[in-house]
Order: sequence, then C-alpha cells, then structure tokens
Amino acid sequence: MVRTDPAALLRGEAAAGLILSVALYGWYGEGWLLFAALFLAPDVAALGYVAGNRVGTTAYNLAHTLGIPILLATVGLMGDDTRVVAIALIWSAHITFDRLIGYGLKYPGSFKDTHLNRV
Repeated sequence: MVRTDPAALLRGEAAAGLILSVALYGWYGEGWLLFAALFLAPDVAALGYVAGNRVGTTAYNLAHTLGIPILLATVGLMGDDTRVVAIALIWSAHITFDRLIGYGLKYPGSFKDTHLNRV
C-alpha cells in the first residue's frame, strides 16, 4: 500500500530532491571536498537568532527555501558557470536533506516550531 499522508509525501519529495541534487552535483564534477565544505553552510543563518526570534526566523527561512538556490542555479546555467550551479546544488541538497529528516521552516514563536512538526 502506498502511503499518501502528507508527512510521507513530503519526505518522499525531499528524498527525490536530495538524490537529484547529489546526482547532478556529481555530474558537474566540482569535487566532493567542496560539497563537504559547504553542505552545512545554510545553517549559519541560524546565527540570526542572536538578534531575536523574528530576525532568526527570517534568516533561517530564507536560507532554507529552494527559491534562492533555484535562482542561483539559473544564473549559473545562463552564465555557463559550473561552480555557481554546483553551489546551488549543494544548497539544494542541504535543504532537501533537512526536509527528509523532518526539519522544516520556522515559525517566529520558537525555533522548534516548524511547518512540518515540532522538533
């Protein structure tokens, strides 16, 4: 039986995004050291919480939505810049990995309140 509850669908979607991001990154051939070095970089946005919940939530959510990496990949593809595309794919891999393990976008009330569940 296929699970169609929202959590299962979202995790399946995240797994597909992660696999695609990593596979495309490997195809671009920028090297796995760069991937390892930048994989956790979007989490630096959590430092925004030092300035309070509203700033932290905004910074974290902007760094953990696919819109910016998609825009970055588009710019890289249009400019024929494989390094920019590779960085966008690493960013996308990070976001989809977070979704796969249950981390979602944050609500301003608490760092633990996400759109997926309470962490």
